[in-house]
This record gives sequence, structure tokens and C-alpha cells, in this order.
Amino acid sequence: MTRIARICVFCGASPGRDPAHATFARAVGGALAGRGIGLVYGGGRVGLMGALADGALDAGGEVDGVIPRRLVDRELAHPGVRLHLVDTLHERKARMAELSDAFVALPGGLGTLEELAEVLSWAQLELHLKPVGLLDPTGYYDPLVAFLDRAEAEGFLGAAHRDLLVVEAEIESLLERFAAHRTPAGRWNQAVGAG
Repeated sequence: MTRIARICVFCGASPGRDPAHATFARAVGGALAGRGIGLVYGGGRVGLMGALADGALDAGGEVDGVIPRRLVDRELAHPGVRLHLVDTLHERKARMAELSDAFVALPGGLGTLEELAEVLSWAQLELHLKPVGLLDPTGYYDPLVAFLDRAEAEGFLGAAHRDLLVVEAEIESLLERFAAHRTPAGRWNQAVGAG
């Protein structure tokens, strides 16, 4: 069983066109706080990032925001969270990973996709053994899931590595799967040649 004290959530600094995304992000923040799980995220106060943090803070949760100094003004750093200032995006991701016991992606753009891909790559190489998930109530990530399935079918991704990404529509289901997470020893050896 995996003990999860803090979850890193990747999501957009934009709210997107559909207001349901921000509503969902706020609910996710509240749900984490309600379970006593701390939130680690990108540190912004706008877009889905802001809604996520506000939801956690409104529910009395602990929130750590990690943001590069040069993005403090652009992403409008959230004044209500414990901010960790770093110099680069590489440092941001490393610090977020260091602070977290699991990773989740909500809707977002290139930054969110890159962050998710990196933690999945790290998991594939067994640089961490933490669970990684997508929260996708609207099917936003269906094309990404289809790509991963295709990569497995074409032999570019082993089944053990494809299974690293947990996809759920609701936070409660995702947290249940995270709590039951067990990483088999030698996962890399099971999928050598696929990747």
C-alpha cells in the first residue's frame, strides 16, 4: 500500500474555454484537502492552477506552489500558498517531484503535457516509484490515451510501462487506485526493448 501525504497536480495556467474545467479543478483541490492530502502545484493564481489552489485553501488544505522566479509575474504567483522559488523549469519539476508522493494531470497545454510525460518517463526508468494519473471527466485526454495504446500496440511501449498511467474520471476513484499502488520490482527488466 502506498501512503500519500502530498500529491503534485499538473494543470493549465489558463482556464480553458469550458468553465467546467475550473469547477472540476477547484473540486479536486477541495477533495485533496478533505482527505488531509497536501497539494503541490505550479504556484499560479490564475487558470486551472488558481482554481485548484483556491479549492484546497478554502477547504483548509496545505498548498505548496513551486514557480520559477521569472514566472512569478507572468503566472501571477498565488499569494495564499507556501511558495518555493526556483531558477529554472527543470528545477521546478525536480522540486515538485521531491515534495510529492504521487502525480496527477488535469487539463492543460504543452507545459502540462511535458510535465506528465517527464514523470512517466522517470517512472519507466524507475527513477521514482510513485503513482501517476490522469483525472479526465470530459474525455479531454482521450487522444493521449489512444496514442499510448497505439504506442503499446506498435511495440514502442511495453505493457508494464503503459500501465504506469492510471486514468480515472473522479478524484475518489483515482485516490483509491493510488492507495492500492504497488510497483513490481524489476519493472524495467520486464519491458526491456520496449520504449
